[in-house]
Formats: sequence, C-alpha cells, structure tokens
Amino acid sequence: MRLPVEHQQPHWPDPDELADVVRTLGGLPALVPPGECDGLRLRLAAVARGEAFLLQGGDCAELFAGPLIEPTREKLRCLADMAAVLASESGLPSLTVGRLAGQYAKPRSMGTETRGDRVLPAYRGDAVNDLRFDAEARTPNPRRLLAAYRAAHSVLNDIRRLRTRNHALFTDLGGDFFTSHEALLLPYETGLTRVDPASGRTYGLSGHLLWIGERTRQLDGPHVAFAASVSNPVAVKIGPTTTRADIAELIELIDPHREPGRLTFITRLGAKAVHDLLPPLVDEVITQGSPATWVCDPMHGNTFTAADGTKTRRFEAIWAEVHGFIEVHRALGTHPGGLHLELTSRDVTECMDDRAPVHERDLHLRYETACDPRLNGGQAMELARLVAPLLRPSARSVELLQDDAMLG
Repeated sequence: MRLPVEHQQPHWPDPDELADVVRTLGGLPALVPPGECDGLRLRLAAVARGEAFLLQGGDCAELFAGPLIEPTREKLRCLADMAAVLASESGLPSLTVGRLAGQYAKPRSMGTETRGDRVLPAYRGDAVNDLRFDAEARTPNPRRLLAAYRAAHSVLNDIRRLRTRNHALFTDLGGDFFTSHEALLLPYETGLTRVDPASGRTYGLSGHLLWIGERTRQLDGPHVAFAASVSNPVAVKIGPTTTRADIAELIELIDPHREPGRLTFITRLGAKAVHDLLPPLVDEVITQGSPATWVCDPMHGNTFTAADGTKTRRFEAIWAEVHGFIEVHRALGTHPGGLHLELTSRDVTECMDDRAPVHERDLHLRYETACDPRLNGGQAMELARLVAPLLRPSARSVELLQDDAMLG
C-alpha cells in the first residue's frame, strides 16, 4: 500500500514485501474482540451524557525493547491511581483507556532529521524504523509491523494476567480497561481489520479505540475513510485550524447515524487559544445533533523547544488548557468528558514544572522519551488532583473555576 507522503506514511522501500506483511497480518488472530469494542462504545456513550469521565493516557511512543520500557503493571498502576482520585473527588465513575498495545508509530512534522552534516529519515516509531541514527536503522522496514503486532499481543497478555491476579487494580481502573492508539499506519490497520461473523460488521481489531491525528484528518483522506469503515468507537484530534465546517463534515462522514459513543473529539488547541477556539466547535456539534464525546489533549498544543533544542512542555500550560476546556464546557452546558495525556509513572524530567520543580536546566537529567515529552508520575497525579474538584456536578464547580488560585 503506497500513500502520498502528506498522509504521514513512510516510504517503504519494497512494496512487495509490504504487501506480504499485510497478508501475514490478515492471517493472524485479532488483537481485541469486537464485543469489547462495543462495550467501550457503550461506556463512552455514558461519558458523553455526563455520567462518567474518561482518562486516556500512556506513552508518547511505545518501544519494542530496551531498558526504558515501562512495565505494563506500572503503566496501569499510574492510570489507576489517577482514576481513583478523579472518581472519588468528582463523584463521577472513571473510564480508563490506555495509550498502549499499539502506539508504535508517530506522525512527524519533518520527514528527515539532520545531525551535523548527516540527513536521515526521521524516526517514525518502532513499527517503522529505529531510534538509532544510522542509515540502516532509519530505513523503514515493513517487517517491523509484525514486530508491532507481537509487542501489542504481549502487552495485552500482560493486561489479561493482571486482570485475573489483581482485582484491586482493576477496581481502581473502573472495572474495565481498554486500549487505544493512533490509526496511523494504514497497512497495519487494514491488515488487522476483520468482519465479525456474529454481526456482519467490520472492526479494526488492532485496538479498542482508534483515533485519527491532527495531521491526517483530511476530509477526503484515507484515514477518515478508514475510520468511517469500521465499527469501533473512533476519535479525531482537532487543532487550531479546525473549522465548524470541518466538524460538521467529520460528523457526517464518521457518525452519520449519530450513534452515542461512536465519535469522540479530542481537542489540542493550546492554553492561549482554547477559550476562543473551542466554543464555536462545541456549538457546531450541538447544531449537528451529535452525541460526540469531548476530550482534552493539553499536551500537543503546548509543546515548545528549549534553548538547548530539547522539546518540552510546561505543566502550568498543560493545566491552563485543561482548566479552559472545562470552563468552556461549563459555560455552554456541555460535559467536559475526559483527558488524553502523554504520561509515564517514571520520575522523568521531560515537562518543566515550577512547583516540582523541573526547570529548563533539569531537562537533561532524566529525559527518556522516544519522541514527545511526557508528564512524570508526580505531575500526572497532581493534574488529576487539580481536575477532579472541577468535575463535581454542582454549583461549587463554577465557584472553583472562578476562584482557583492556580492560574492567578
């Protein structure tokens, strides 16, 4: 499958080898069952109605191997601790979805990376190439799609083992746990697409929830077409260039029947823009009669490069965007349905934080991400503690939004 570079697909050197890999994927067992995808859709419908809150989080880019891989148990424990705080302090049940068992590919703003006088293909995630900066490692290799399948299968087995052995963990996770990733590499996604014999419906069974990124949400593009073709719950990330017309067309293409739990919009607008840009988009969803779920990604709109060239984010800006997201929804009478976060339980120094503190000079101490900066475990828990009171379904929520001293 060869797609234009604007659709964020790597240049696979051997199309025949890629086709062989897709055929192999087509003969492998599905990673998740259709019934679990349907179960998540029902849970997301409850979120959209304001009856629950979604916590979606995990690695920026998962790795196949190496010393920096975070055990699945630790990832789930971090999310479970956050979910428990959100549920107990807000009064809303938590729905947890991991960015894991599939987040092995990343879109990139530049197709190449330059170091000194060497220019090589950019790292696009372990499903495509390797972080190591040499020509062989950076050449896209379709066999890595099979390695991504094996890695995802291993993580899912970890989750199933934990479910049988650690009931307390899954109680904190809200009873169920689902997986998600960006449906970026279409050969991988189509290779794992199946028709459910029980219902006759088509599912992308590489994960429970699949999302389309800001860079691949072209209305006439292949990623939107793929999302429209499967019965999974799907999400679309929307950034500052999104228009009301885009929202209306995405709804019509992906969820023409206005099915609760089918469509989620994940906003990534930036702390400085959320108050101005979000209201008309929410209003368009209301106008279209869509039951879409609203989720805030406060990470990607607040990324910047430090003086030494390190990509980072400020915790204060992340919190400010979440705060603004909730404030807009409260003003419009809609439900701020969830958070979508890049995070780790590890004590990394990737996001700057005036209170932790993690200053610019500290970034190099434990900067471990394969791509984008993540909240560390302490920052993730602090964000959950700040958000939870604002979700209480009472007038007190409005007072907290007005009086909160965190933002000044």
